[in-house]
Amino acid sequence: MPILFNQKTKEFHLYNSEISYILNIMKNNQLGQLYFGKKIKHRDSFEHLFEIVNRSLTAYVFPDDNKFSLEELKQEYPSYGTTDFRYPAFEIHQENGSKITNFEYVSHEIFRGKKKLESLPATYVEEDNEATTLEITLRDSLINTEVALSYTIYENLPVITRHSRFINCGDSNLRLTKAMSLNLDLPDYDYEMVQLSGAWSRERHIKTRKLEQGIQSIYSLRGASSPNHNPFIALKRPNADEHNGDVYGFSLVYSGNFLAQVEVDTHSQTRVSLGINPHGFEWHLNANEEFQTPEAVMVYSSEGLNKMSQIYHTLYRTRLARGYWRDRVRPILINNWEATKFSFNEEKILDIAKSAADVGIELFVLDDGWFGERNDDYRGLGDWYPNTNKLPSGISGLSKKVNDLGLNFGLWIEPEMVNKDSELYRNHPDWIISTPNRSDSHGRNQYVLDFSRHEVVDYIHEMISKVLRESNISYIKWDMNRSITECYSKAFPKEQQGEVMHRYILGVYDLYERLINEFPKILFESCSSGGGRFDPGMLYYAPQAWASDDSDAIERLKIQYGTSMVYPISSIGAHVSEIVNQQVFRNTPIETRANVAYFGAFGYELDLNELTELEKQKVKEQVEFIKQYRELIHKGKFYRLQSPFENNITAWMVVSDDKKEAIVGWYKVLNDVNESFKRIKLKGLNENLNYYIEQKGEYHYGDELMNLGMITSDYAVGDPCNEEILPYMEDEKELYCNGSRDFLSKLFILKATEE
Repeated sequence: MPILFNQKTKEFHLYNSEISYILNIMKNNQLGQLYFGKKIKHRDSFEHLFEIVNRSLTAYVFPDDNKFSLEELKQEYPSYGTTDFRYPAFEIHQENGSKITNFEYVSHEIFRGKKKLESLPATYVEEDNEATTLEITLRDSLINTEVALSYTIYENLPVITRHSRFINCGDSNLRLTKAMSLNLDLPDYDYEMVQLSGAWSRERHIKTRKLEQGIQSIYSLRGASSPNHNPFIALKRPNADEHNGDVYGFSLVYSGNFLAQVEVDTHSQTRVSLGINPHGFEWHLNANEEFQTPEAVMVYSSEGLNKMSQIYHTLYRTRLARGYWRDRVRPILINNWEATKFSFNEEKILDIAKSAADVGIELFVLDDGWFGERNDDYRGLGDWYPNTNKLPSGISGLSKKVNDLGLNFGLWIEPEMVNKDSELYRNHPDWIISTPNRSDSHGRNQYVLDFSRHEVVDYIHEMISKVLRESNISYIKWDMNRSITECYSKAFPKEQQGEVMHRYILGVYDLYERLINEFPKILFESCSSGGGRFDPGMLYYAPQAWASDDSDAIERLKIQYGTSMVYPISSIGAHVSEIVNQQVFRNTPIETRANVAYFGAFGYELDLNELTELEKQKVKEQVEFIKQYRELIHKGKFYRLQSPFENNITAWMVVSDDKKEAIVGWYKVLNDVNESFKRIKLKGLNENLNYYIEQKGEYHYGDELMNLGMITSDYAVGDPCNEEILPYMEDEKELYCNGSRDFLSKLFILKATEE
């Protein structure tokens, strides 16, 4: 049993082959934190890890003890106001106005497996022997309220998941104004904080900063996890890099407002907090009611950031994503948005679909503009019935015609939004989120439906499901192009307005769950103006997400590199789009666009009929390539080799589980003059296997490729049209000998030939 409890010392030890997590019941009957990190041997007592000392200007809990101060101690789930002056993990307003609490240990339970969270996404197990769970019950007897802290440790992954549940067992009415999913106190602050931040079209860029005394944090107050900051941080030792050193990862399985905060106190202890953003949050916990926090996932790696990422990839791909599409290869799709915008008819759509079928694409996706009076972004949102002026045979007829071409059919929807010029709004103007007697802000000329209300979710569910029932639809792209402003629900009294943001995202989860249950074979892809809600909560319902509206291959190097810090390659929606690129107006070769997009859920965003015959042939070859290698790319181990944030050359690779096959992606952004010789050290290979690199026509043992490196000078030096280099670059000859020498890329396929 990987969770031990020492009755004598009152210590819990959670462990597996890679990690240990140790906590204790302290003298005041609250929970303390002793250790989290690389596995250590179990011993009869870890009391030596409990450090206390007398300091000036410190308050003490017990009259006869001038050492026991919560300000000095590492704690599991701390409160504020009883000798700890740091930020707390929770806060409860009581009827008498007090916020002081005293939650003491009552009991615990250790059991195999992992319970499902009520109404919230979370990781799971398929067999109880995959994980062990510890549930600790704390009670404040004065207010007759309990907190249940849950810890699940996976058997074969260095992962601990955590969440909290508040239960009002009494008659008083309480107000929960802060309820974090995770608190972790660490004994020093010699760390750098890694975050994924940016904005629309430059989501999840990697940012790193040294911890200092005070507060470092990222957050969202937009009603979604946001493109500005992802609900993830890592703490790494300053000497840690991609493949070496200690790293702690913290990821929140939630899609709404969040806070990830690191506080360094005056004595160099570090407190990590992760959960629902307390700003504007208030939950009324009336008699006999409960509140469940989202799940937080902690990962420890002693082998750098890349190992941390591989752990998240495995967990999120196989034990967060679920359902019919979890383990299946994803279809190669083509989306009509960049080709047509709103201006299309059935003939144009079928023309694009026929060309897609001719090159082997498997799925056609009809984007915005198919419903209501939707001819621009000013009208129609909320009216989820086919626009028969554009599509005389409706979605049902169109889907059949696309199927007859040999393609599956998919649809774009944005169910959380409404235009004021729509039947829905005219019939239900009170269904939008808006504050009484205040003006309504808009975004993209649209407004947010109040998904905190069951009747709104019911109405949208019925409209969307009707379309799905009547048509043969195998894919849904669920978009969300608007942050929440003027947050107020007309369905709730004034004292419950602090619940609306959380209730909203619960409504989104509810609609997803209903649709998935009714249509289990539909592949859902989440989207929020691209990557504005790319978070673990969404992966529970939609196993892939549109990574960014910026489809430029060079910008995508940073976006996809950063996204891979937490999210599996199979989840990253990545497409080959048209040039000139619509976001950055850049021309990149179609080879490079594909070579980047291969490392994701692959597809196209262009009009195939506008391509040259050579380009169409290239597309056909790309489709054949991804069909051959998509399972390896999606399920293999991913290694980041060179960062686009630090180099002109970016490189990454994926390796099969048996280490007999690998694909290396190599990308050079700008050409330069008289460049140095180049090589890149590969990762994850078997040092004793001999690998054939077909693009170079060479054999090399794994130890050479990992320790000396693979020579890439042929691709980095001189004129790419030089006759000595061209034999290695036949695919690029047409492009690079007749145009720009920038934005060069190459894939290297490695196959083991012998032991």
